[in-house]
Amino acid sequence: MVLLDGCYKDTSIFSDTSDEITRTVSFTNDILPIFNNSCNSSGCHNSGGKSPDLTASNAFNALSGGNFINTAEPQNSEIFQWMTGKRGTPMPVSGINKDYNALIVAWIKQGANNN
Repeated sequence: MVLLDGCYKDTSIFSDTSDEITRTVSFTNDILPIFNNSCNSSGCHNSGGKSPDLTASNAFNALSGGNFINTAEPQNSEIFQWMTGKRGTPMPVSGINKDYNALIVAWIKQGANNN
């Protein structure tokens, strides 16, 4: 009888060294460009693609209506969890972007407004 002891991953540790954003974050001017550059243009999170639909005309409603945002605990928001790699492969798939993540969490902390 052979007993093999394998290794497994049970914890991920992420370091965020970006500065906290204190200015008002605009969904239109700050958040949509992230989605346009990295999420919906790649064919992943566009109309007919993977949920949520992050195209300019649908992103806000998809996020707010799809339980992707938690204003009470912004860092536990599903969108932030995916972007930081805490739910699987970090989004965007090009890798964790601390500047994008700082904008997203600041926007959520500020109430995730459609501004």
